[in-house]
Amino acid sequence: MSRIAMISEHASPLAVLGGVDAGGQNVYVAHLARRLARRGHEVDVFTRRDRPDLPEIVHGDDGVNVVHVAAGPPRFVRKEDLLPHMGAFTQQVLRRLRRRGGYDLVHANFFMSGLVAADLRRATGTPFVVTFHALGHVRRIHQDGADAFPAERTAIEERVAAEADAVIAECPQDEEDLVEHYAADRSRITIIPCGFDPSEFRPMDRRFLGLDPHEKIVLQLGRMVPRKGVDNVVRAVARLRRDHQIGARLLIVGGDSTTPDPRKTPEIGRLAGIAGAEGIADAVSFVGSRGRDVLRYYYSAADVFVSTPWYEPFGITPIEAMACGTPVIGSSVGGIRYTVVDGQTGYLVPPRDPDALAGRLARVLGDPEHARVLSRQAIRRVNAHFTWRHVARSVDDLYARVLEDRRFARRIAISAGDGFTHTDEVLTTHHDLPTSCIPG
Repeated sequence: MSRIAMISEHASPLAVLGGVDAGGQNVYVAHLARRLARRGHEVDVFTRRDRPDLPEIVHGDDGVNVVHVAAGPPRFVRKEDLLPHMGAFTQQVLRRLRRRGGYDLVHANFFMSGLVAADLRRATGTPFVVTFHALGHVRRIHQDGADAFPAERTAIEERVAAEADAVIAECPQDEEDLVEHYAADRSRITIIPCGFDPSEFRPMDRRFLGLDPHEKIVLQLGRMVPRKGVDNVVRAVARLRRDHQIGARLLIVGGDSTTPDPRKTPEIGRLAGIAGAEGIADAVSFVGSRGRDVLRYYYSAADVFVSTPWYEPFGITPIEAMACGTPVIGSSVGGIRYTVVDGQTGYLVPPRDPDALAGRLARVLGDPEHARVLSRQAIRRVNAHFTWRHVARSVDDLYARVLEDRRFARRIAISAGDGFTHTDEVLTTHHDLPTSCIPG
């Protein structure tokens, strides 16, 4: 099997889901790395050291090593401010690569990790695969002035997409965005979704949380940032009561602390203000962040799970909810449009449309038998298409194709008299970034 270096500069697989910079990418890296190790690969995950007490290497019982890279101050730094530290990050990874005798393949996650992988490829010839998880150009379309990433992001993404040996798109919309906005070569794009672990997410006894068994529960779970559209859910629950005469409790799980503290998570304060203005402060419960070991109980306790972000490259929470047998109402955007089958496993609605969302909530909550049908179909769909076992097998197959193509190119180069050598130099700063396709 192969030695794999997985790079995830800001999203550690050891982080807790729900914080400002902890979300779907952390889950993706953690589960994919673990599954690849089970398939026999040696996997090292490189992530930035963001606390001074972190050891250099955490050797996991699952066969995955997490390497904490000294790049920038050993404290939390917003991912929007990490780009200046990527030169140091690259150099640290390169040193470990040389100490280990090299890696067969690098799998980069996010655009800055892609930049590191592209520089490593130039320095050592190591092929790389990239999963972007989100695209700067698309983010700018939806967030405009609220997007705090540096302007160089799009140029870096163009370079990474051009130089990567393969690009993983997480859904069809992701592929179309790569082709339309980045002129990516469609022949080097493979659609492989995110996944869930059936041993972690499955239907559970909804009484575990001690909620009122007679109260209808709407669940919102995930990162607490404006683009997730949680305000849309609050307004929809108010319209559900006012226009459809259906009462429900909205549970909001997530934040930067286990208690719902607006000082630590300002979005909670904003949402509480909206709930008060809509007259449903009594029906909205902020829970705070919760560990992944209990999330299945929240999913299972809900009558319906709602996720209506403005945009979403993939979105892991909808498939986790469906795995627990909970119908999902989601925005008809990105990966949610790929995972949720409208009218079969839940419903798709336009983002920022509380009236449409309220109407679909009324359809699910007002017809228990229909909700049970959606539940059964949701469980069947995610187990057939979205387990981490399926995902890892697809990624493993992609790795094999990339490595075989690399071996073939090496044989051709050798037969043509080309030594197929690479410089041992690597970029140490990223102020003047090459953005065109420069062969590695």
